[in-house]
Amino acid sequence: MDEQKKIEHQIELATRAAALVRDESTGHRFRSFAEELKRKLRRMMRRGQVRSRAYELWEQAGRPADRELEFWLEAERQLEEEREERKSPDASSKG
Repeated sequence: MDEQKKIEHQIELATRAAALVRDESTGHRFRSFAEELKRKLRRMMRRGQVRSRAYELWEQAGRPADRELEFWLEAERQLEEEREERKSPDASSKG
């Protein structure tokens, strides 16, 4: 997670710099940079979640050989489905 901490620190610095500079164009560049770093961090975290879920699915299936892509895609599908369920306004009323 060393890379994650580094990116979080860069986001913090870019956000601070954007607030401190007087030139609007420079401030905009710092804010854009911070947003780009946030997207990178989210992608990184998603990959870790997919990797973990795929490994879990692979183990549950008895650790079969040569099916990495199948488990990776299933893990992506499951996590996306869970994200959509959390975003859905109906999600809070189900239960």
